[in-house]
Amino acid sequence: MNGSVAYILMGFPRVSETFIASEIHRVEQAGVPLKLFVIKPVEAREQGHDHPVLDAIVARPEYLPDPVGLTKPMHLWRWRDLRAFAPALRRCARRRPLGVARAARTAFAQAFRDRRSRVSGPRKIYVKELIQAITLADRLLQEPDVRHLHAHFAHGTTTITWLAACIAGLPFSFTGHARDIYAPELNPKGWLRRKLNAARFVVTCTEANVRHLRRIAPRANVHLVYHGLSADFTTLLRADRPRPETNGTLRVLGVGRLVAKKGFDTLVDACAVLRERGVPFEALIVGQDDKDGERLRAHIAARGVPVALPGPVGPADLLDEYRRAGALCMPSRLLANDRDGIPNVLVEAMAAGAPVVATNVSGIPELVEDEVNGLLVEPDDPEALAEALIRLHEDKPLARRLTENGRATVQARFDGERLAQDLAALFQEAIAR
Repeated sequence: MNGSVAYILMGFPRVSETFIASEIHRVEQAGVPLKLFVIKPVEAREQGHDHPVLDAIVARPEYLPDPVGLTKPMHLWRWRDLRAFAPALRRCARRRPLGVARAARTAFAQAFRDRRSRVSGPRKIYVKELIQAITLADRLLQEPDVRHLHAHFAHGTTTITWLAACIAGLPFSFTGHARDIYAPELNPKGWLRRKLNAARFVVTCTEANVRHLRRIAPRANVHLVYHGLSADFTTLLRADRPRPETNGTLRVLGVGRLVAKKGFDTLVDACAVLRERGVPFEALIVGQDDKDGERLRAHIAARGVPVALPGPVGPADLLDEYRRAGALCMPSRLLANDRDGIPNVLVEAMAAGAPVVATNVSGIPELVEDEVNGLLVEPDDPEALAEALIRLHEDKPLARRLTENGRATVQARFDGERLAQDLAALFQEAIAR
């Protein structure tokens, strides 16, 4: 293939974004040469180094200068905060003056719209993003084989990518996921619509998201590409690991970051219902601590139920947890400015043979069909959630039927290798133009 695609990521590798690492690996396997540019370092607690797929990626991440000095209010910036960016600023101003002017016009026009529309609160002026974009464009101009840029998440990363594309004279695309396309504060005053119309194409991971984005920008070139089963999980399942032993007690499993949209407080309340009904159970929520972790711990203590929070685990240990589980429980809810798409853990659990109980919100019904390959309940309804868990525990034929159909659904519609080929075809078409 003539030319390569540059992936632009805010941080890499992140334990909560291993699906991106899997996508990168599989797009490379599909024959698309990639370059990786990472905007800022990842904090130690967010890193995902125990995932084998990271070693399989051919492209090595190239990290841009740490922007920590630019996170302060602009009037507090000092020369030492800008020193790492200065050479790139000089080179781009000399080599691509019209591109820099075009990017600056795009950024400052949005800053003007933003300032006019906000009565109170922080007002972005996009200088930091413009500086980062110039630095990225400088790197891209040193990679003449790069023919297309692709960003993940529709807010900061795509802003920087779009501005860098203006400077370097390259087309760009992006993938929108969840909060990044639903929270107005992340793309204020028509910013998301402008990005959608400027991009050569846009990818998103649910039909619900496709409809949402097309309502915002009817002329945008939006494509549905599900995430699919990750490369690490596919490898583990093919290895036919021995199944862990279970003791017959209802084992309730939740998996995900400890954030409000996951609805894990409802899972805790459902466990309280199980206790009230005299149903023996074990419960744990596996995942990275996050901004609602303390609140969830306090809720567990207040309800007095035995729900363990062991933190994140690697893919092999997570597979064992799926196989021990009497049910994988995903009680997601819609928030005013955030929501899930299709949680990747549902795909993993179904492929691993765990019965799933989830809520009928966002893109989840695109994967989980009630009474066919899982059970769906309303969000924020612990009684209904507990009843579904009890049904799966007591009705073994139902659990087996849902499990078999769940595996078949993943094989038929969420094969990660095939879906990555669909994405690779979009990149190949973009490069060929």
